[in-house]
Amino acid sequence: QVQLVESGGGLVQAGGSLRLSCAASGRTFSSYTMGWFRQAPGKEREFVAVMSWSGGTTDYVDSVKGRFTITRDNAKNTVTLQMNSLKPEDTAVYYCVADSSSLIRRGQRSYDYWGQGTQVTVSS
Repeated sequence: QVQLVESGGGLVQAGGSLRLSCAASGRTFSSYTMGWFRQAPGKEREFVAVMSWSGGTTDYVDSVKGRFTITRDNAKNTVTLQMNSLKPEDTAVYYCVADSSSLIRRGQRSYDYWGQGTQVTVSS
């Protein structure tokens, strides 16, 4: 079992930055693929970013490439999402996710564990 707890959301002006953190419990964290999804009001949940267990492979949705960076620290059981140059369209609830398969995938059904989410609001 893995439990995920996100933090770091908040309100920021367009062009600003936020850093989301996800603390994971469980001894097998280092073997899990970790990622982030988001859900904006009235929209479907969408893939944002993913990182392999080793940190050697990442994938991002096109809309955040060059602005968001996912990192992980397996010693501390944490994964972060650094978000720069934020836009109003980045406003959403952001969810930390874990996949025990160790594959790099974008489908939300691929992820076994989900956090409760943290709100990110970007004002124009």
